[in-house]
Amino acid sequence: MKNYEQEINLYFELKGTPKSSQESYFRRMKAFITFIEHQNKSIDEITESDIQQYILYLKKEKKLSAGTINNYISGIKFLYTYILDKKWNERKIPRMKRTHSFPVIPCKSEILTLVNGVVNLKHRAILSLLYGSGLRVGEVAKLRICDICSKSMRVRVENAKHNTNRYTILSATALDVLRKYFRAYFTPNSYNTEDWLFSGRNKHEHISIKTIQRILTILCNRLQMNQNISAHTLRHGFATHALEDGVDPVFIQQLLGHKDLRTTLTYLHMTAKSLMGVKSPLDTGCDE
Repeated sequence: MKNYEQEINLYFELKGTPKSSQESYFRRMKAFITFIEHQNKSIDEITESDIQQYILYLKKEKKLSAGTINNYISGIKFLYTYILDKKWNERKIPRMKRTHSFPVIPCKSEILTLVNGVVNLKHRAILSLLYGSGLRVGEVAKLRICDICSKSMRVRVENAKHNTNRYTILSATALDVLRKYFRAYFTPNSYNTEDWLFSGRNKHEHISIKTIQRILTILCNRLQMNQNISAHTLRHGFATHALEDGVDPVFIQQLLGHKDLRTTLTYLHMTAKSLMGVKSPLDTGCDE
């Protein structure tokens, strides 16, 4: 793998691939190569059959989801076509069909109980931005101090999914929490506006996504709430509850950073108010 790293890095640099995507590709390519080496084969000897067997291994032995396996397939395809310069046959190596699960969407009062149940100011600030601004967990983790603008009440999101940039709203409640957090964690003249808003143990690195996810897990256990609630659940809640409050789906699409309005419209199926005013034909009776 090391023999090809320079070539791979050059490709990523030329394409402008986000660092998170680079890390994902490298991790999955290395896992596949390790599997191949255990078969006493070298990278140059990889065949379509080897890839098929690896996909079956991920499905049957590792029991990974279809979406995760497809991410592995993308990494392997890149290795196979770009590095080894071989032709990819999608008929023999198809992507797995994904089944979309229906997400858990707690009601607004439950999410507020969750957010207000946090004692740690830093953790409450993070959850307030997840729900109050509809951010992805990775977007919150990588916020810098300068990304928060109290004058315009906006949050700037740079290098997001699909390598996009956008602004989303800043909640007045979240701003109040952020100010308390900032006074507690930052001293005058001790920071630069380009510093991470939420640093990790090393102040030069941002908080990790896994740490935020772990915060939610511990909190849900303590409050005895649904264990399927995740950081992304708060983003779902933002979209669903905004729709219930009458916000135009086009505005929600822009705030969430969805490329396609149809993605945003899927939240219509999750709103409680979408069913209000609709009567069952069993209840309408018959006038005849």
